[in-house]
Amino acid sequence: MISISIKDQILSFKDKTYSISSAANGLGEEEGSFCTPTGKFKIASMIGDGLESGAVLVARVPTGEIYSPKLKQQHPDRDWILTRILWLDGLEVHNKNTKKRYIYIHGAPDEATMGVPSSKGCIRLRNQDIIELFERVKIGEDVVIMKA
Repeated sequence: MISISIKDQILSFKDKTYSISSAANGLGEEEGSFCTPTGKFKIASMIGDGLESGAVLVARVPTGEIYSPKLKQQHPDRDWILTRILWLDGLEVHNKNTKKRYIYIHGAPDEATMGVPSSKGCIRLRNQDIIELFERVKIGEDVVIMKA
């Protein structure tokens, strides 16, 4: 099971702990809130197997671009989803809309700050961390996101 602590901004899986970034807007399940949902989930889909570190995904499809500061300047308003996606599906009444809200665990630009909430609802990891985690989990893997 993947365990995510919002308070500590860490993701734990088996013997490894990774620094994360959850939503800047805090916790919540409301559509359009840009908040991170809490509770029990499963990995519904795994996207990006074999992509290069820093590969850009838009609408879960690789664009063929590799993230760079120059690319960021060209697209300053893009929500950077990089390298791999673990798409979450809520298992409880209050978070059943998670998949429809497109809440993922995904890679982020290397300069993105980890350890503090700053995402638009997803759980961000460093690219090397999402690659490692992606190789260790499977579709259907249990995930829990806790406030504490």
